[in-house]
Amino acid sequence: MASPPPPPPLALAGTAARLKAWRSGEPLGWLGGNQVHLLRGGDTLFPAMIEAIAQARDSVWLATYIFHDDPQAQQLAEALAAAARRGVAVKVVVDGFGTNRTLDQVQAWLLEAGVALTVFRPLTRWWNWLQPGQLRRLHQKLCVVDDALGFVGGINVIGDRLDMNHGPTEEPRLDFAVAVRGPLVADISQATRSVWTRAAMGQQWRQEVQAVWRGAEPLKAARELWREWRRSSRQRTAGQAAEAQQPMRAALVVRDNLRQRRSIERAYIEAIQSARTRVDLVTPYFYPGQNFRRALIAAARRGAQVRLILQGKVDYRIAGLAARVLYNELLAEGVEIYEYMPAFLHAKVAVVDEAWATVGSSNIDPLSLLLNLEANVVVQDAEFAREVAAELAQARAASQQVLPGSYAPGPAAVLGRALVAWVAHWYLRMAGLSGRY
Repeated sequence: MASPPPPPPLALAGTAARLKAWRSGEPLGWLGGNQVHLLRGGDTLFPAMIEAIAQARDSVWLATYIFHDDPQAQQLAEALAAAARRGVAVKVVVDGFGTNRTLDQVQAWLLEAGVALTVFRPLTRWWNWLQPGQLRRLHQKLCVVDDALGFVGGINVIGDRLDMNHGPTEEPRLDFAVAVRGPLVADISQATRSVWTRAAMGQQWRQEVQAVWRGAEPLKAARELWREWRRSSRQRTAGQAAEAQQPMRAALVVRDNLRQRRSIERAYIEAIQSARTRVDLVTPYFYPGQNFRRALIAAARRGAQVRLILQGKVDYRIAGLAARVLYNELLAEGVEIYEYMPAFLHAKVAVVDEAWATVGSSNIDPLSLLLNLEANVVVQDAEFAREVAAELAQARAASQQVLPGSYAPGPAAVLGRALVAWVAHWYLRMAGLSGRY
């Protein structure tokens, strides 16, 4: 991928209005003047990231759910290590569950080179599994180089033709990310720095507190960690007043367990509620709440073409069952459902009407919408929306359409829906959430 021209310098102090919106839990405001490039699969993403990291001068921040130990992951690790050796500040955060199998290898690749690697909610001891909050995972896929180029999407650090549970595959999984230049990069940088610091505090804070009485240095380090967290949580982008009116308009929408608990779900629902002509949505894990389903059904009833692309090649049986228990309800209202067959589906992408599109890490299920840390880029731009829509058209052409009557109602359907609802209910209860979903 040819590197886009560099953007104007980023201002690091946020406007009062945007900071107030962030603190209130509202999605970040739209920013103009961005360049957002769609990237299909790791085959496209990883070379772009490696090229950017090779040119890094100041900093590289990376957050991912899975950092595997396959050749593609090793190439990225080598680029990160090389940057650290030449003096670039490289900081990587991985999820303790997603990277649990390969953490030793990832540490061997990165730590000796001077990469600051931390783990979000580590599971290195058996009692870690019993700690509160372990069902809430880091599911974001973010990377920022020199605060000038950002990557956001659904692609983990693992080759496209390797599945952790099913082994090598002939066809690459369907997945997407975006490369971003412009004012939005500062928001991506803030989100990545924030989750890295949050994970580092989680790992180090208890050790620092226990060591306070042993000398001044541990206390000094703990204070500096706290200051870093506060800095990362307050940095926002002001940009130019004129930029807010220029294309390409985009926003970073994150879901966390602090102030932005339903930001991504709300962004989806608001876009679907405004849909006039079409809603095209791709997700591997689909079990939305009632408000989301009602928005899809209402859009179909008022004449918008609503099309879902879901898994045909199922990787987790309970996930496949969860989606299929909703088929009858949606098909009866005119929603079109397609199952992607060539390979595993991992994309989390949507297009609404002619100029709204999103690419990110969030599935449409309770884990993503209510528990995990997620990040999506939302773009208002007709050309970008057409590019995403063209990719989705290709995916539909390779999919099998589910016809009404394929999943006829009956005792099995009723029991299946009851089972999924029961599992979702108790999973959320164990995660500390209550209420109807």
